[in-house]
Amino acid sequence: MTRAVQRRGRSRVKWTRVALYAAVIAITAIMVLPFFWMLSASLKLDREVFAFPIQWIPESPRWQNYVDIWKMIPLATFVFNTAKITVIVTILQLLTSSFAAYAFAKLRFPYKNVLFLGYIATIAVPWHVYMVPQFIMMRGFGLNNTHLALIFLQTFTAFGVFLMRQFYMSIPDELCEAARIDGMNEYQIWYRIMLPLSKPALSTLTIFTFVATWNDFLGPMIYLTETRLKTIQIGLRMFISQYSSEYGLIMAASVVALIPVLVVFLSLQRFFVEGIASTGLKG
Repeated sequence: MTRAVQRRGRSRVKWTRVALYAAVIAITAIMVLPFFWMLSASLKLDREVFAFPIQWIPESPRWQNYVDIWKMIPLATFVFNTAKITVIVTILQLLTSSFAAYAFAKLRFPYKNVLFLGYIATIAVPWHVYMVPQFIMMRGFGLNNTHLALIFLQTFTAFGVFLMRQFYMSIPDELCEAARIDGMNEYQIWYRIMLPLSKPALSTLTIFTFVATWNDFLGPMIYLTETRLKTIQIGLRMFISQYSSEYGLIMAASVVALIPVLVVFLSLQRFFVEGIASTGLKG
């Protein structure tokens, strides 16, 4: 009797696991399908893109699409501008967020919690609310139509401070106390102890910042007017407006724009889940 019950229990667990795996595979397929269609369309002629039924693997892949997109618009300039802004913003956000988070997590000063709550509360304010005042401020500084405007506006982020602060809260205070006894100042503690221990959180923040900055459309649209300064997202919009019927070329340009994001995510994905999980351990 006991063995029969155990067998039934194992059978139920087995079928539950099979159903779970099937659901995960189905959801993954649904999410990946649009990207696979985009890749397939990037290797087709315009008349083949919307042919029905869909031919997922082209009989004669047109690799020339990936050559033509660099000639029809200054795509190399757009990619360089986007990479420049994204790398600088990501590095600055990692520095400012981790440094401010260390102060909020490990130092004692008057009104620390009030300042932290006030800073974090800005996350709830949509960017569209203060978009116009920011533009007026940047124009007053003479930074309109420059990359510096986009860099300065994205150097500090309340989300990054919150993410790093939650991770730092999980690090024992005894490490900082021991370092102070050994003669380290706060800058040395932050650089030699906190940063090496916070690789998962830094990797998570890197992914979020890189993806958000690389895919930013509205910011460059507002601040950049000259073609030589525009980013890849604006370049794609320009491509669509000039060659609205060349869907194969548009999809090829979209694939090129997606590659850096995939490279960064795949490179840091092993830290991603760990960083997200560890930020909620304490605080």
